[in-house]
Amino acid sequence: MAETQSPPERRVTPVDPSRRTEIDKQRVPMSARPYRLLALVKQDAVVRVQKEPDDTVMTWPHLLAIEFLSAAVLSVFLLLMGLFVNAPLEDLANGNVTPEVAKAPWYFLGLQEMLAYFHPVVAGVMVPTFLLVGAALIPYVDRGDVLAHKPSERKTAVVLFSLFAILGLLVTFIGIFFRGAGYAITLPWVTGLHFSL
Repeated sequence: MAETQSPPERRVTPVDPSRRTEIDKQRVPMSARPYRLLALVKQDAVVRVQKEPDDTVMTWPHLLAIEFLSAAVLSVFLLLMGLFVNAPLEDLANGNVTPEVAKAPWYFLGLQEMLAYFHPVVAGVMVPTFLLVGAALIPYVDRGDVLAHKPSERKTAVVLFSLFAILGLLVTFIGIFFRGAGYAITLPWVTGLHFSL
C-alpha cells in the first residue's frame, strides 16, 4: 500500500505591528473592514468636507407664513369680489339678437385691441411671434453672470421681461376699459364700462 503524504505544514510567523506592510493590512478579515452601506468604499477614502450654510431661508415659518398670508389676502379679495361685483347669468343665446359689444375674453383682449390698429397678419401672426421669440431669446441676450440669482444682477433680463409684460397689460387694459359699443374708443367715466366680468 502506498502511503499518502500529508501536505507540509505552513508556518505562520507573527508579524511585528510596527513592520506591517500594505499586504499585511489587506489580510484583515472582511467582517472587520470598515465599509459604507451604499457602496464598497473604504471609510478612510472619503474626504469629509465641512460645508458652510449658504444664503437660505427656512421653509417653516418664513416661507409658509408668507404663502399663508398671500392665500388669505387672495381669499378675502375673491370674497369681496363675489359680494360686490354683480355677475348675473345672461339670457339664452338668440341668433336674431346681436350682443351690444362683441369683445373677446380678457386674455384675448390685447390681441383684439391690436387688430383694431394693425393688419390681421401683423397683429395676429407677426407680433405674437415676435413676443414669444423675443421672450425666448432674453436669456441669450443677457449674457452677464448666468449663475446670478438676484434680480439686481440680471438687470437686462428684468427690464426686457418687464417691458413685454407692461406692453401686454397696457393693450389689454385699453381693450377692457376704453372700448365701448361697436368697439369704439370711449371714456369709462362718461359712457360707463362696456365689459362684463
